[in-house]
Amino acid sequence: MKRIERSLIALLLIASIIFSFASCATKAPAAEVASVVEAAPDFVGGVTEIQKYGNIAVDISPEDMKAIGYEYGDVLAVTVNGKSFDIPFCTNYSDVDTGALVARDAGNLIIAINMGDFATANGLAVKEKYDDGSYAWIYPEGTTMEDIVVEISMGEKGGYKDQYLIHQLERTNERADYKSDVVFANFRNIEYGEIGDNALYRSSSPVNNELNRASYADALAAMCYIQSVMNLADNNAGIEAYIAADGFDSPYYAHLYDSNKVVALNLGVDFSAPEFKKGLAEGLRFFAEKKGPYLVHCNEGKDRAGFVSALLASFMGASFDEVVADYMKTYENYYKIEAGSEQYEAVKNSNIVSILRTIAGVDKDADIASVDLAAAATAYIKGIGLSDAEIAALKENLSANY
Repeated sequence: MKRIERSLIALLLIASIIFSFASCATKAPAAEVASVVEAAPDFVGGVTEIQKYGNIAVDISPEDMKAIGYEYGDVLAVTVNGKSFDIPFCTNYSDVDTGALVARDAGNLIIAINMGDFATANGLAVKEKYDDGSYAWIYPEGTTMEDIVVEISMGEKGGYKDQYLIHQLERTNERADYKSDVVFANFRNIEYGEIGDNALYRSSSPVNNELNRASYADALAAMCYIQSVMNLADNNAGIEAYIAADGFDSPYYAHLYDSNKVVALNLGVDFSAPEFKKGLAEGLRFFAEKKGPYLVHCNEGKDRAGFVSALLASFMGASFDEVVADYMKTYENYYKIEAGSEQYEAVKNSNIVSILRTIAGVDKDADIASVDLAAAATAYIKGIGLSDAEIAALKENLSANY
């Protein structure tokens, strides 16, 4: 009897164990199962050539990629020999900034670093140069080019689209291609909110003629009787070199500089950098101490001048739409983009909306159109070091009529 009982107990234990295993198998979370089996890439290929500057040519067809929905401006999830990259899908190396990765449709697919060497940077091969000017790619021991495996999947659909569209913009530096001197020099009065009549202007550089615009901007500055200039691009030595150069043709600017009416700030384009804020505070104090009319410029009158113009217009009570319209006028002048176009919206969202969020100190997803820009700009100016008295003097000067 006891033997039968033990046998029954053993059978029950075995049944219990079998049931437990079956239960575990049927109740395994789907996420755990999915994590074990990774999604297959859309494309797998090899390298057909390492080009002269280290770009790799891949035997994956851009046309095949586009046939299943890939588009320029998508961000690709790329692995090369198991190393992962997020790379925008574009048409030219210049569609990305210097030093950035690009997957270029050149008829075939090229993976590269703009102005860099992808193969060397990622340990695929090292270039060996010879005295006759020729070269060879030397691969890690025991490997060849045929061992390089490239996998491509969709990373972020449209994740680089705005930047791709912005990089397509082209302009000339020839006066004949523009309808007026004002448009060519990107010269205009900022007249929003409480800014006084003819008080504040912005332009391309009236002193650096690299863009062939200096003499035009200089003549317009003279016509508007500019009295105080914030030069965001140059230091004093740079200005003096321009003035001393053969062919210099900006006499009004030279007169202003010799009269100590130009503050040279030599700022970069990282608007969050302490150096930028420190220099900008110096420029704003200069405007608070000097009389107008005032001119803000960098080289193109686009980025640094765009930031400062947006800050001052906001400070003086301009609306969101007015600040955006003034900023975007530069892109209409230079690139002839039209309001409401895909490129217009890309530039607006990437540039001026981002600038206003920086000024307001809000995150990248905040609805900047609902922010009190005057209060935000005042707080920003105070935050970079101006006193209440300096802020009041700046506002008084900018609200004067000239």
